[in-house]
Amino acid sequence: MNLYRSVRAVTGASGNGAIDWDAVAEAARASTDPGSLDVSDAEREAYASDVRDARTRIRSVGDLAFDVPNRIEVQNRHHWIDANVDTFSRVMQPVEEHTNVAIPGVSRVVNTGTMSFMLAFLGRNVLGQYDPLLLADSNDHALYFVRPNIIDVADTLDVEYDRFRRWIAFHEVTHAAEFGAAPWLSDHLEANMDEGIEALSQGSLDREAFEELDATMTVVEGYAELLMDHAFDGEYEDLREKLDARRQGRGPLAGFVRRALGLGMKRRQYERGKAFFEHVAERRSVDAASAVWERPENLPSSDEIDDPDAWLQRVK
Repeated sequence: MNLYRSVRAVTGASGNGAIDWDAVAEAARASTDPGSLDVSDAEREAYASDVRDARTRIRSVGDLAFDVPNRIEVQNRHHWIDANVDTFSRVMQPVEEHTNVAIPGVSRVVNTGTMSFMLAFLGRNVLGQYDPLLLADSNDHALYFVRPNIIDVADTLDVEYDRFRRWIAFHEVTHAAEFGAAPWLSDHLEANMDEGIEALSQGSLDREAFEELDATMTVVEGYAELLMDHAFDGEYEDLREKLDARRQGRGPLAGFVRRALGLGMKRRQYERGKAFFEHVAERRSVDAASAVWERPENLPSSDEIDDPDAWLQRVK
């Protein structure tokens, strides 16, 4: 790590935009140890085997037609930061275009520093990621595994690396299954994001757009949990409990950052969505739950997530 270079990149932020994204990437990398990417051929094959096995099991359990992305990368932390700078810049573009500030140079430095801090924090904590490349020109989705983080967390939790790596692979492939089974899902999320961000850039809050976005992400996370419960070839409740305890045990700064990044909300989406799909699967079946991906109109509303019987009555 080189904190001096990170600070220098932020304070030297330039350009015409509200955020200097080149400086964001440089500062985030400089403040983050990339970690080792000394991966043997056998370990790379183990990652590939985990993904293939997850695809086979999830296809069978969910009765879903999908394939895994063409891009499957075992990354270090710098690779993950570079891949996600593009995503962050695409998402923030509408806000940047409509932002007017009294002192643009100072504001640019502050914005650049904030974004680099966020990306560095995520780069040190993300384990795996299914990336649908939202708002990108390409439809080529990607699957990332941040190997140094997976190794560090497995060691911290005192669990076998191979087992933990396989669990992460299964979880990320469940997301690939969702987007593969519902080709319209990326466009649906992008439309909600565009509406919400456009309203924010104009100084207002489109509550309906953000509520629908939250409901959709709750469905995405909840259905993934349902598939994991039925597809993973082993017990994993201990892994989840240890991860939750690790998050709770972190200091106040880490807790603040997690809240600022919406990671607490993501946990709520897991729990709320899981309860919805568990009820649907118990009343009908796992196959019946996959009806959410048949068309956008089948997605449950926020009220229906809390009242799954109402959704069953409407859809089935």
